[in-house]
Amino acid sequence: MKDKAILRYNANERTNHWLVAILFFMAALSGLALFHPSLFWLSQLFGGGPWTRILHPFMGVLMFVFFLGLVIRFWRANFFIANDRLWLKRINRVMRNEEEGVPPIGKYNPGQKLLFWTLLACMLVLLLSGVVIWRVYFSQYFGITAIRLAMLLHALAAFVLVMSIIVHIYAGIWIKGSVSAMLHGWVSRAWAKKHHALWYREVTRDERPDNQISKKG
Repeated sequence: MKDKAILRYNANERTNHWLVAILFFMAALSGLALFHPSLFWLSQLFGGGPWTRILHPFMGVLMFVFFLGLVIRFWRANFFIANDRLWLKRINRVMRNEEEGVPPIGKYNPGQKLLFWTLLACMLVLLLSGVVIWRVYFSQYFGITAIRLAMLLHALAAFVLVMSIIVHIYAGIWIKGSVSAMLHGWVSRAWAKKHHALWYREVTRDERPDNQISKKG
């Protein structure tokens, strides 16, 4: 079966992704426990309040480190190309699952690319602001104004990150085959050709212009 399929993610890439996902949920839950008293019950998942405060920043740093692994692997594939702008203009067709008239795209569509750079920006803000408010090691080097600003930026970046991940999960479920690709690594040729035609041509050396933009588009 695999001789008719295309490898989209190898074992190392899938492991890296799932480690980031696990650390994200742990950091998010522990962060919510510390964010508001009504959510403090979540701290019981980590052994209580003191352990939650200890573990949260370390989980955040580990998440950033593993996410850098994804950045190193995939940053080139997330640069925007001319077809991406046309794809965004015809997003209504994509939402209706109508591929005719939609320009072919590479390994990632423009929505995935926007998500990638948004996640990277949020991760950087969370790391830098987290260092400022990390009381045990670093906060004594910063004034109260800097700490308050860092806390605000940390909360805002966390909110954007959580919302982005929710969109990421929804899109992965909505586009059939996406979740399976990150679980098993393989996608069908039909799936690749339909959703990522330029990438399909690159990996299969198929130069037939089946998915070029319709003249009527």
